[in-house]
Amino acid sequence: MAKKEKLLSVRGMVFAAVFAALICVAAPFSIQVGPIPITLATFAIYFTGAVFGAKRGTLAVIVYILLGAVGLPVFSNFNGGFGALLGPTGGYIIGYIPLVLITGIFSDMNTKKHWTMIVGMLLGTVALYTFGTAWFMILTGKDLGTALTLCALPFIPGDGIKIVCVSAIAIPLKDRLNRIMLAGEKRR
Repeated sequence: MAKKEKLLSVRGMVFAAVFAALICVAAPFSIQVGPIPITLATFAIYFTGAVFGAKRGTLAVIVYILLGAVGLPVFSNFNGGFGALLGPTGGYIIGYIPLVLITGIFSDMNTKKHWTMIVGMLLGTVALYTFGTAWFMILTGKDLGTALTLCALPFIPGDGIKIVCVSAIAIPLKDRLNRIMLAGEKRR
């Protein structure tokens, strides 16, 4: 029976840092659309979950969030700090955790079929929108219709495009990265 790689092996930690760095580079660049900006963070997080899987992908996103929480300018518009997590858009940042977890779970189920990744990304997006919109409503006092109009509806087309792009590139990259990550374990 093949030995599974540990979540916190040196190789796993290096890859988690690389994926966290990818998110850190993509997320700050944004276009303001109402109270919630359009960023490449969701693209990077879809990619992380699809390629890196549920456990390691979630670890990478938590590292990204912690880096932002301690003040590094890795959130949208180059913001950082714990205050960003407590603000009206903080629910979306925290919502990246269920997004990557759900995407990763479906990606881990079957690496050869696009539809499993797409379903995972769609369900993860629903979780992201649900958590972020609820947080926004609590902090701003807006009703559900207004919150959805401001925080979810404008982002659906862009997130759909991101999902299609990630699903197209994730399968070949996931196979290659898995071979690289597992190569060190097989030598032991």
